[in-house]
Amino acid sequence: MDVAPNLPSHSQLTTLHSQLKWGIIGCGRIAHRFMLGLNSLPGNVLAASWSRRAETVGTFVAQYGGKACTSVDELLASDIDAVYIATLPNSHAEYCIKAFNAGKAVLCEKPATLNLPELDKVLAVAREEKILFMEGMKPPFFPLYRKLLDYIKQDPIGRVGYVRAGSSVADISRDHPNFSFELAGGSLMGIGIYEAYLAISWLGATQKVQAMGYIDDTRIDMFSIFQTKHEHGYAQVYCGFDLHGKGDALICGTLGHITIQKNWWNPAKATIDYLDGRSVEISEPFTDGGLNYEIAHFADLLRTGKLESPILPHEMSRGMIAMIDEARKQVGLKFIGE
Repeated sequence: MDVAPNLPSHSQLTTLHSQLKWGIIGCGRIAHRFMLGLNSLPGNVLAASWSRRAETVGTFVAQYGGKACTSVDELLASDIDAVYIATLPNSHAEYCIKAFNAGKAVLCEKPATLNLPELDKVLAVAREEKILFMEGMKPPFFPLYRKLLDYIKQDPIGRVGYVRAGSSVADISRDHPNFSFELAGGSLMGIGIYEAYLAISWLGATQKVQAMGYIDDTRIDMFSIFQTKHEHGYAQVYCGFDLHGKGDALICGTLGHITIQKNWWNPAKATIDYLDGRSVEISEPFTDGGLNYEIAHFADLLRTGKLESPILPHEMSRGMIAMIDEARKQVGLKFIGE
């Protein structure tokens, strides 16, 4: 689906033929990875940063440059064109709406919001203000993923009817925000959202979810497994923090299957095995951490006055968080304020 161009805001117009000035809300781990990608892209510069912890933003600005802001309002009032929201999901909706009201385009880290009702509020304001919004879901922008999609157009695997994917990462430090119930952590929010993307992108809209999982004394899901029925087939996925899982993905069609090797969400290698016995290896390394590809796509959208990505449209973000909402409901994970 191509998204028709819309009249860009004044902030967008100023950037069409000049350098894009970025602001960052949140200066934690993912913000540093974002800067690795941003610094590799000519025509993009960090102009301002803010974090709830003053010492964090001070260190961040000392490393990457730009202005250290003392409040989110100060950041949004500064001379920036776009905001990258790098906080945890419990605050995404609030900061997105503040940014839209300030006339700033938003690239928001996944998952876009805490739940679907929050996302619908965010999208309503984005439409009203005619501001670009995109969720930071990186896999579809990686060179390997784009190359794979191009290849199977001319050598197809037939009708896709089954997707299997999963990862359980047992070596994450316990001080990671993924273990924070208050910040809306958990394996479904941190890992499962990627797998929701994979299932929906290949199989279409979700029709049914069956989920199981367990919650430990952290009050977040340490391991979850769910299977889903879609418009065009079925998916089986898992995610977790206390078991060591492989992290690959399998996509099955009537004429063959694709294996995206671990870690499939940072894809660099894939194998296509065909029903006729052929096997095709596809390799495409990525650079600069991998977030550079989604940033470049977002910058192109902003420069051309688009309000929505044709690769990661708003309806895809709605479908992903709706799947996670239902899985959380069945697992028994309900966050503060829900």
